[in-house]
Amino acid sequence: MASSDSNTVLVFCYGSNMLTARIQARCRSASCLGIAELRGYELRWHKRSIDGSGKCDVVAGSAHSAVFGVVYTVPWSEKADLDRAEGLGNGYDERTVSVRLQGNPIDVALYSATNTDAALKPYTWYVALVVEGARQHGLPPDYVSQLAATEAVQDANCERHDLHMAILQEGAGR
Repeated sequence: MASSDSNTVLVFCYGSNMLTARIQARCRSASCLGIAELRGYELRWHKRSIDGSGKCDVVAGSAHSAVFGVVYTVPWSEKADLDRAEGLGNGYDERTVSVRLQGNPIDVALYSATNTDAALKPYTWYVALVVEGARQHGLPPDYVSQLAATEAVQDANCERHDLHMAILQEGAGR
């Protein structure tokens, strides 16, 4: 397991958890270390969510592909909360990968989808959370544009949509 010390774990966030407000809603003490690059992988929106939509996942790609994200330090005392929110053991597994953070390789924990469906589309609010997190942390503009161009569908559950848009507004206000 990737840890920065005995009290914390380093987590590579590449989806909605890039947004500080989103991850801190799950782990209030999560602290950003910076943006990182996971080389040799590609982003997919095919993780089957319990809400019927697609969520982010990373899959092996070409040697020239890369996924950008944010590395957070998460206290071990809050890691179980993040595991529950991510569906660890029920949609995501956890593994250790090496990313480049400020040009240096470090080992981090990564949630990897176990139940995927390429036909799924993400909800518009989910894409908005991912894009805002990428913008908030200054991911490369071309990468942010690719995220923003993702085909998405409207969530028929208006209450869920509004809840996530409120998180987005909180995150954009930071």
